[in-house]
Amino acid sequence: MAQPDLAPAQNPEPNSAGLPENAIEVTGVHKTYRGRGGTKTALTDLSLAIPRGSIFGLLGPNGAGKSTFINILAGLVTKTSGSVRIWETDLDKNPRQAAASIGIVPQELNLDAFFTPFETLEVQAGLYGVPKEERHSDALLEMVGLSDKRDAYARTLSGGMRRRLLVAKAMVHSPPILVLDEPTAGVDIELRAQLWRQVKKLNEAGVTIVLTTHYLEEAEELCDRIGIINHGRLVACEDTPKLLSRLDTKTIRLVVDSLPDPLPRALTDLGAATEGADSLVVTYKPSRLGVQTILDAVQEAGIKVRDLSTEEADLEDVFLQLTGSRD
Repeated sequence: MAQPDLAPAQNPEPNSAGLPENAIEVTGVHKTYRGRGGTKTALTDLSLAIPRGSIFGLLGPNGAGKSTFINILAGLVTKTSGSVRIWETDLDKNPRQAAASIGIVPQELNLDAFFTPFETLEVQAGLYGVPKEERHSDALLEMVGLSDKRDAYARTLSGGMRRRLLVAKAMVHSPPILVLDEPTAGVDIELRAQLWRQVKKLNEAGVTIVLTTHYLEEAEELCDRIGIINHGRLVACEDTPKLLSRLDTKTIRLVVDSLPDPLPRALTDLGAATEGADSLVVTYKPSRLGVQTILDAVQEAGIKVRDLSTEEADLEDVFLQLTGSRD
């Protein structure tokens, strides 16, 4: 069976290199909702660039503005001000071309219950004007592991299958950008891993991936670059290793034969504390204190070490520091 062409479509407004440096460029975007109760600002002066070919994670607490941003990209919400360029196409000047360059996988499982997966993809391809001879519905179903459900009604599919079908549905027009809004919410561990394997394959084929997720360890493992939104403002946007390095904190944990009581002042001055009867824990800043200094102080105290492990700050630590909440 022929596989779908998952490589990015040709840039409609090519630069000198033939392909854009950034898949998405957002500059000074504001969004204010007006209602009877007054106004509510969802996004404030949002500016960011998402590099072509990357996996970009967009994180933030509930109500931070993530869904508003994605709905603007999808053309479902009109921004109040600012500019958005998708694959070098201005969203205001050419919304149809911008829409052709992006596929959106929404949070909601919005599928017609009486369409089969094959019919769902064929209808979606028709809406994008893909000629029948250029459609690859069967190959897309194979890609997401739904070939055996090709002719089953969508209402008979499990939640995980429906999410995978939504990924295929977003790719019917071979867009160079795929946006996934909480794609693994409510999905079990096995299906989550399967979905991310498929997403990685798409990215390896050249598709730029933008995702929001509540699973911070997932973003840390998958994303090349991460943006964090809080109260409608971008509070961080950096390559993942650089973002993690913001927290200049490490913990060294020593399992020892025995601990003196009390601990020598040389150790307590370094921030050492006991944990149980046989563990010594030191949380320190690598920029100010070397691990050898800690080990020397332990040795001078006559403490015999049986085992040693270190822990570094993770994305959850950074997230909590920047937003003061847990996603």
